[in-house]
Amino acid sequence: MILGRPYLEYLVLPDLLQRGKDRRSGLILTIPLCTEQTSMEELSSTLDYLLGIPSDKCKARGFTVIVDGRKSQWNIVKTVVLMLQNVIPAEVSLVCVVKPDEFWDKKVTHFCFWKEKDRLGFEVILVSANKLTRYIEPCQLTDEFGGSLVYDHMDWVNKRLVFEKFTKESTSLLDELVVINESEKSNQLDKERPPDCNFLPSLDPETVLQTGHELLSELQQRRFNGSEGGGVAWSPMDDELLAQPQVMKLLDSLREQYTKYQEVCRQRSKRSQLEEIQTKVMQVVNWLEGPGTEQLRTQWGIGDSIRASQALQQKHEEMESQHSEWFAVYVELNQQIAALLSAGDEEDLVELKGLQQQLSDVCYRQASQLESRQNVLQSAHEFHGTAQDLSQQLDGLLGMLCADVAPTDGAAIQQTLKHLEEKLKSVEGSLAGLREKGQVVMDQMSNQTTWSYGKDVPIENKENIDHIQGVMEDMQLRKQRCEDMVDVRRLKMLQMVQLFKCEEDASQAVEWLGELLDALLKTHIRLGDDAQETKVLLEKHKKFVDVAQSTYDYGRQLLQATVVLCQSLRCTTRSSGDTLPRLNRVWKQFTVTSEERVHRLEMACSFHTAAEKVGGEWTIVTFEQETYEEVETVGKALLDRLTVPVIFPDG
Repeated sequence: MILGRPYLEYLVLPDLLQRGKDRRSGLILTIPLCTEQTSMEELSSTLDYLLGIPSDKCKARGFTVIVDGRKSQWNIVKTVVLMLQNVIPAEVSLVCVVKPDEFWDKKVTHFCFWKEKDRLGFEVILVSANKLTRYIEPCQLTDEFGGSLVYDHMDWVNKRLVFEKFTKESTSLLDELVVINESEKSNQLDKERPPDCNFLPSLDPETVLQTGHELLSELQQRRFNGSEGGGVAWSPMDDELLAQPQVMKLLDSLREQYTKYQEVCRQRSKRSQLEEIQTKVMQVVNWLEGPGTEQLRTQWGIGDSIRASQALQQKHEEMESQHSEWFAVYVELNQQIAALLSAGDEEDLVELKGLQQQLSDVCYRQASQLESRQNVLQSAHEFHGTAQDLSQQLDGLLGMLCADVAPTDGAAIQQTLKHLEEKLKSVEGSLAGLREKGQVVMDQMSNQTTWSYGKDVPIENKENIDHIQGVMEDMQLRKQRCEDMVDVRRLKMLQMVQLFKCEEDASQAVEWLGELLDALLKTHIRLGDDAQETKVLLEKHKKFVDVAQSTYDYGRQLLQATVVLCQSLRCTTRSSGDTLPRLNRVWKQFTVTSEERVHRLEMACSFHTAAEKVGGEWTIVTFEQETYEEVETVGKALLDRLTVPVIFPDG
């Protein structure tokens, strides 16, 4: 029975319950009465509570009730005795009314109790305190009745309060744990039934168990010490009145249900963790297949310049940053799932592996698409960079080709031509690199897909591919135009090289002709010692003249070619200059000198021929006068010719 607040106060103030046994081993119940008004209602309730404590076996042995009326009036004592008939008539064996020193009216009291004996159902005797030992052993009475029983009523009340509190809490907790455990069992049998995860015990099982163990330990310790005659207040009825077996039974039941509850909590925690993982997995999957995929689907351009591609790369990095947060959640979830797989039940393995596989598939697919997009943007950036470099090279080459060429000599022309060839070769290499990078971008875009409605869908990249092909075709046309212009410039420069060469060779011809003239004037002076030698000199002179004629003709041809090249190059500022006048002047001087040389050699030959004729006749026969005169005339004419300069200062 639960101990309420009124019973608590009544048990603490009057020592209603006297511990001990009578000679029949029945329990002794002491009711102390005082001069103040005693509440029969509270006394009745307290008796009801106390009678609910002993076992049925103890009740069968009956009660001996001691009504201490030494400080009360007879009518109150009588009321209490009559109340015992209504409360515990069957259990009462004997009622001992302890009378005061100033005894009540003996006749009235004896008559009343004797008169009501059969109706009461128990014997009532009036006895003084010092004569209670006739009916009850002194060892079962406290010192106030002349006995030796050691009994601390407040200690018993405190222990009883602890027991009542433990009984109430443990019983309530047991009911709750049974309901929770049975509910969990039903949930396991009915999978579709939603579990009540909020149903928790109102008390802490650990605290209740700790209280029960402390109470049981105290009871066992008190009994052990009491059996050895220790000083702790104890009586043989502690195990019955404080229900030590009931405490042990409650503890056993509580431990059993608490063990089941711990398993329920473990299952709940595992289920809650699994549901939390499922929720987070679906959050990751839904975002990656929803907003994440939509971001990738809308970001498909590659830009039309380096700046545009850099802006797209920056947007992609921001998108990757958002994905990284979800990938971090994926890593955490994967670790949690791995931990559950290593320590999970077989029934959860399939579901956990399915979640892990689904999460991994979605994350790896999204990461692959992000990487593919990043590779496309990186390749597009390289393509635009190469296109920009190539465009700058073509602009530089075009600038060189459009500039006027004003070389000073053939070496400068050769150097300029070599520079043009190097520029053109560099352009060809850059164009080849552009084609290669463009093909890489188109290959990557052709393999690029997105995830939509549960399947891979190719991304439409026709606009990007057309742009790349358009850039490559435009660069090819610009390069072709530059090649054509380089060919024209190469031809022009080669003609200029020929022009400079012709001018140089023409000047060289003038020098050579001047050297021949100088040799003619300085070394070709002998006329021979006889006609034969003179004829040889004359023949050599003719050959010498032929060489000079060839040199002059070569110079004239070079100067004519110079005129033609200037006309072809439209070079009006250039002409043969003074080369042609110098050539003509030297050639004229050479011609005059050559003719003079021929005349002198011919006169010398005539002179030697006539002289030889005169000399032959002189020795053999007498020569004719005419022949001598001829020799003399020719000789004088030759001498006169030799005194005249071969060429005059005016040329």
